[in-house]
Amino acid sequence: MDPAILAWALAQPVGSRAAVLAAAYTGGSTRVSFDGRTVEYRSLDELGRALAVLRSAETTAARRPTATFASFSRGNGT
Repeated sequence: MDPAILAWALAQPVGSRAAVLAAAYTGGSTRVSFDGRTVEYRSLDELGRALAVLRSAETTAARRPTATFASFSRGNGT
């Protein structure tokens, strides 16, 4: 697992999905309970990929849209 992803997940608020997944990962567990549901991951690698997807979704949502101003002019025919 990418240490940056794990560090990001551990820094999330307690009880958030990322924090719960990170706690399971660091504890070596593949079973995670969140919002009244339990998910059993096939491996720690699969759980790590789930964390990577969460981080990617958050960073994509946090990006600001960019805008560019373009200006065109025609030469004055005179």
